[in-house]
Amino acid sequence: MTVSGSSVARGVAERVARESYGRLVAYLGGRLGDIASAEDALATAFLTALEKWPVDGVPDNPDAWLLTIARRRKLDDWRRDKVKAKSADHLALIAEELSTAAEMEEEIADRRLALMFACAHPGIDVSARTPLILQTVLGLTAADIGARFLVSPGAMGQRLVRAKARIRDEKIPFLVPEKEELSHRLPPVLASIYAAYTSGWMDLDGAEALGQEAIWLASVVVSLLPQEPEPKGLLALMLYTEARRSSRRGPDGAFVPLDSQDVGLWDRRQLRLAEGLLREANANGPTGRYQIEAAIQSAHVARRLSGISNWQAVVSLYDVLGRIAPSPVVTLNRCVALMRIGQVDAALDDIHALARDPRMADYLPYWTARAQICADLGRHVEAAEAFTIAIGLCWSEAERRHLEGQRSKILC
Repeated sequence: MTVSGSSVARGVAERVARESYGRLVAYLGGRLGDIASAEDALATAFLTALEKWPVDGVPDNPDAWLLTIARRRKLDDWRRDKVKAKSADHLALIAEELSTAAEMEEEIADRRLALMFACAHPGIDVSARTPLILQTVLGLTAADIGARFLVSPGAMGQRLVRAKARIRDEKIPFLVPEKEELSHRLPPVLASIYAAYTSGWMDLDGAEALGQEAIWLASVVVSLLPQEPEPKGLLALMLYTEARRSSRRGPDGAFVPLDSQDVGLWDRRQLRLAEGLLREANANGPTGRYQIEAAIQSAHVARRLSGISNWQAVVSLYDVLGRIAPSPVVTLNRCVALMRIGQVDAALDDIHALARDPRMADYLPYWTARAQICADLGRHVEAAEAFTIAIGLCWSEAERRHLEGQRSKILC
């Protein structure tokens, strides 16, 4: 034990929960064959940590400590249920393996990837595959996932419970499938990686761990399927945005939008990697969603670095994306691009049409875009109302201050 103090201990527990929860669930779930049981055991382990770490100090290896407590919880459960001796012996063997593997980061990482592909098993409902990966492997809550899919937390929670029960009851194996099967399970795996990345990207005040985790997972998938274009497109997309991370906050911590960022702070190595990956993806086969989204990010980077407007190209790319993967988010982003090329009426028509979608009522990017479009058109009352709603929905202190500043400008 190295550190004591309740506030420090709680801070470490919160950080481990953010950064390691998914990995620990993946490892335990893979060993036990039951995600829900793994989650219960880990919940007990985290509660125990909050009790013991302030008194005893934070362990040198918090992940291994939590795995040990979770393993003991499962052993206790099995003993209480008076399991047959053979099964008890088997669990004891698993416990020994867990203790050894607690020090093996790569082993846990492999289990995590295996669980991702297990969650994408064809026996699991299509609508639950990506959310299940996000919760069990990447540690997002049902509320977070529901927000990403524009679904209520309650409905998403029920969907996840049913999916976990399916894995347990049908004994779906926690294995990375054979290479010929990987491509069929790829879409929900890629969707979950991207959703995890965007969740971390939108959390301006949070740690960068989730974004780094998503990039690492995408790179592993690229190495598994080097001839598949979409994993490369996804990795390129994330690297384009990750390269700008350090420029999103000013010296005073204020949020800085893309068009105001200092391009000198951009990570040119990551941009070169992204460009190379996108070229390889485009050369490997048919164009998919992530390749188009990466191309959009490439266009934004090119515009800022060259100073030459290319908004018409961005609109054209959104047109293609709308045909490949139509969604309200694509329509919303296209509205912003339409404004930049002077198609004001078309942008406003699309924004008002989106207002009829009930999912937009609590969707922060919609109200931010609507506010900015109305402000650019001089419709200050409508812009102020939209900014007010956006401020109420915003969870980032830095972005909230930025929105308040934008609202103040139009009210002056």
